[in-house]
Amino acid sequence: MTNSTANAKQTMTSRDDAVMLPPVDVIEDSSGITLYADIPGVPKDRLNLQVESDTLTIEADVVLEEPEAMDANHAEVSLARYRRVFTLSKELDPTKVSAEFEQGVLKLRIPKADHAQPRKIQIAVS
Repeated sequence: MTNSTANAKQTMTSRDDAVMLPPVDVIEDSSGITLYADIPGVPKDRLNLQVESDTLTIEADVVLEEPEAMDANHAEVSLARYRRVFTLSKELDPTKVSAEFEQGVLKLRIPKADHAQPRKIQIAVS
């Protein structure tokens, strides 16, 4: 199933359950991964991050206020909720997730577990 097909199926549920899938960039380096999720229109207090077992869930409510004297003629954002779920690799340590949120961009850092970190082996001289 292509990503666009999966996106369409997730947003075509009932209107109350419908969510937007925020675009996410995942960057891996030798010590872990960094996720950048674009979630504009979300205040920090309406953002919920949860790690349970090997599942990372990002949920957020969009808060877009229209000025009183204006009625929207056209709205690009028709759904009021973001949701994205990721399955984490066993190489990653879900107990050490760190998060930053600034100007609509969520940055999550998930380091590799100790057992997955490269380590140097000392050679004994006999």
